[in-house]
Amino acid sequence: MVRESGTAGGTAVLRRASPADASAAAEVWLRSFAAALPTVVRPRGDDEVRAFFRHAVVERHEAWVAEEPGGAVAGVMVLDGEELSQLSLAPERRGLGLGDRFVALAKERRPDGLSLWTFQVNGPARRFYERHGFTAVEWTDGARNEEREPDVRYDWRP
Repeated sequence: MVRESGTAGGTAVLRRASPADASAAAEVWLRSFAAALPTVVRPRGDDEVRAFFRHAVVERHEAWVAEEPGGAVAGVMVLDGEELSQLSLAPERRGLGLGDRFVALAKERRPDGLSLWTFQVNGPARRFYERHGFTAVEWTDGARNEEREPDVRYDWRP
């Protein structure tokens, strides 16, 4: 477990997600997506996202959650091989250092390097990853993602 000092609600603990966390992690992802990407159309409904987290994300990948005092999940990070495939925070937890802790953990878990995709329209995420040493290496028109939204691949190499 990794502790994170926070200004909202004390200290969050970063820990491996269990199947019992799937629902809360999906809710964080849904809230985060709605807040960060209001112009991006999701091809999957809320129930499909919840099922995906329940049957795939937590069971098949290295998933981590940020647990607040009292047990609320405030963030989720998913590693799939060397890909940082998900990093979502509850909207009220953005800008308080929790994302920084997740990226530090991802780099610790994958010391040889990481890659990730984000939408081009997500300027705050792009600035966040660039601040953490990720470099844009591929820009696409979105034809290969379900949302059909232009995206960008970032790499981090130590």
